[in-house]
Amino acid sequence: MSLKLQTSLSQKMILTPQLRQRIEMLQMTSLELTDLIQTELISNPILEEVESNTEEREISDNILDQNSDGAESNFDADNSFNHNDSDNSNSDFSDYENYSADAPNENGFKEESFTEAETFGEDFTPEKADPFEEIDYGREFQDYLDPGYKTQEFEFKEDAPSFEMFLSKAESLADHLEFQLSLQPISNELAEIADFIIGNIDGDGRLKISVDEIAEVMNCSPEKVEKARQLVLSFEPVGCGARNVQECLIAQLVAGGNGESLAVKMIANHFTDLQPHRLQHLSKDIGVSLEDLSSQLQLIRSLEPYPGRCYSTEDPIYVAPEIYIEKIDDDYVIYFADDGSPRLRISQTYQSMLKQVETNRETKDFIKDKVRSAVDLLRNIEHRRQTIYRVVECIIQKQSDFLEKGVQFIKPMMLKDVAEDIGMHLSTISRVVNRKYAHTPQGVIELRKFFSEGMLNEDGEEVSTRIIKLKIKKLIEEEDSRKPITDDDMAKLLSKEGIKLSRRTVAKYRDQMQIAGSRERKTVM
Repeated sequence: MSLKLQTSLSQKMILTPQLRQRIEMLQMTSLELTDLIQTELISNPILEEVESNTEEREISDNILDQNSDGAESNFDADNSFNHNDSDNSNSDFSDYENYSADAPNENGFKEESFTEAETFGEDFTPEKADPFEEIDYGREFQDYLDPGYKTQEFEFKEDAPSFEMFLSKAESLADHLEFQLSLQPISNELAEIADFIIGNIDGDGRLKISVDEIAEVMNCSPEKVEKARQLVLSFEPVGCGARNVQECLIAQLVAGGNGESLAVKMIANHFTDLQPHRLQHLSKDIGVSLEDLSSQLQLIRSLEPYPGRCYSTEDPIYVAPEIYIEKIDDDYVIYFADDGSPRLRISQTYQSMLKQVETNRETKDFIKDKVRSAVDLLRNIEHRRQTIYRVVECIIQKQSDFLEKGVQFIKPMMLKDVAEDIGMHLSTISRVVNRKYAHTPQGVIELRKFFSEGMLNEDGEEVSTRIIKLKIKKLIEEEDSRKPITDDDMAKLLSKEGIKLSRRTVAKYRDQMQIAGSRERKTVM
């Protein structure tokens, strides 16, 4: 068998860096987009962040007026991207490709750039701050002029936050238990065993290793391990170090002075029977009245089966509405929350360097490459804004009753419905509505929550499954806990309202809402 070279033709789709960035930016949240922009500002010297002051806006207006030649631009007065809400509903993205005074031409870069004298006139003289006026001489030379020791002056505010507010991280469960262990008057050996136990407790407070395994690792007897474990069980929060739920609950009862109560015996010997529909059987089995069982069951319900979760160190999920929907007169207005997003423009300084004769070719190539990257970023930011706008506008048209009257009037809507209406791919709509929130008259809502399946009622109208689930939940909330409504009864009640569901479908919706069955919901008084 011999090796040889062959040539062949094939077709395949390759994502350019610009297109890949555009796709990634569609599914970013506003916070993630801000982080990306900050990263680009650091890595690309061509990009500048525009300060929001009137003087700079006026200067930028002059620059745009001389560069635009009467053509409309998608940049606002300061060369930063600005979204015109009135034109977004029917805008064509292809118009944007020919957009800006700062965009490169077909040959790769802009042919003209303007110096400050050309832009602002021959008499223009930039103001330069005197560096000596910025020096605080009294503060800089006070140590030099003072012959003796002088304490530095500090300004204290009575309403300033306390020092505890500046902790680098929240206290973990292990830190809390180890601190209590350090206060115990015990031997070093027992302290080492207890410290090893604390290191093997998970976030819920459960010990994830057996006593025999600990004894083998620590080279000690199981009795000493159990003694150390009982010590850890008594720490706050009580129950950390237990091997199962029963041990955890019993430890809390003992610590609360209820070690001899009926609740301890119920947990230890009849834990699987502690359900409302089995209380009568349990009452006959242990010979105790239902009233006594109910009071002990209330005591057990007051305990914490997962004591470690109050020290959970999971990072919170921050929700920042990116779109605001407000009703003005009879129309809904859409605008973006851009307060925290940097406003960008392409640096005029680097563009002027391309016109200078002393700038070498390598530097010019570097600047051109960075300008292309900056223009791609600005185009993708505007493309993202226009896409989000068109999707939200379509949602408002379909869900106006929901925005006006509440969740009971939400209509069935699929992603493909919006994709067909605005002429975009289904995957694009999915990326747009993912993890993005809108501030609406009905509160802050994730865009994906507007989409739900539906079914036809007796009148031939589509009813959202979300409304059906709300009706099921309302029926359960209004039921008599001593005689809870069954899935079959709920199906019959819904059929009277024109919604025909089988018992199995009702059970499926109830399980999706994590609501127990009628037997588990039943209480005995």
